[in-house]
Amino acid sequence: MFENLFSLKGRVALVTGGSRGIGKMIAAGFLAYGASKVYITARKAGPCEETAKELTAAYDGECIALPIDMSTVEGCNKLAEEFMKREPRLDILVNNAGAAWGSTFDEFPEAGWDKVMNLNVKSLFFLTKALAKPLRAAATKEKPGKVINIASVDGLSVNPMETYSYQASKAAVIHLTRRMAAKLIQDNIAVTAICPGAFASDMNRAARDQADHISQWIPAKRIGNDEDMAGLAIYLASRAGDYVVGNAIAVDGGIVYANLSVPVSGE
Repeated sequence: MFENLFSLKGRVALVTGGSRGIGKMIAAGFLAYGASKVYITARKAGPCEETAKELTAAYDGECIALPIDMSTVEGCNKLAEEFMKREPRLDILVNNAGAAWGSTFDEFPEAGWDKVMNLNVKSLFFLTKALAKPLRAAATKEKPGKVINIASVDGLSVNPMETYSYQASKAAVIHLTRRMAAKLIQDNIAVTAICPGAFASDMNRAARDQADHISQWIPAKRIGNDEDMAGLAIYLASRAGDYVVGNAIAVDGGIVYANLSVPVSGE
């Protein structure tokens, strides 16, 4: 009954923003647990292709680069078209690509609103829509398809940093996950969200560069590591997570439920 509960053997996944940070952690975890192919996307071709080569060399499965700018609906459609040229089915979609913008309330620019909301919310929705055909083709009642949206603890509680569009976008992702889940489970596709706390990445430079300082503010007394992120993604993507629908799960060392905030710098 419980054999291979967390196995991803033979599954095909697509991870957006997969060349670095959280996306790379998840892509590596999927390959480590048996995924046959993991496609990764990024805006920059060089880093995307380098990561694909690195992960292919490290695991039995294949990591394939699809470097496409998906910040527009046209980009999302292009990415879906390129994927479908290669694969008729998609078992797992991880919507991880995202952006952030920090500025004071009085100075916050329209560009900082539009860039973040377009990539973090609009592209997430329209890419999933564009990939509905291969997702539905792979999904069955016995083996549901999976869509995993990467939100943030900043969508669950208020961060003191003035990242207005980012925090609004991640709250939107959490509710959009619920709405998409209610629809797509009818097609045997389970939609969920992960809400990361402090993980080292180019987006969270404080966690990357000031880990010891940031750790003081986290109940678990450390920032998240690759295994923390990959572990939750593997759970949701595998048979173990088949009955989880619409949930947004925090992986944050206790920040949200201890009602604490993690400062980006040492102010």
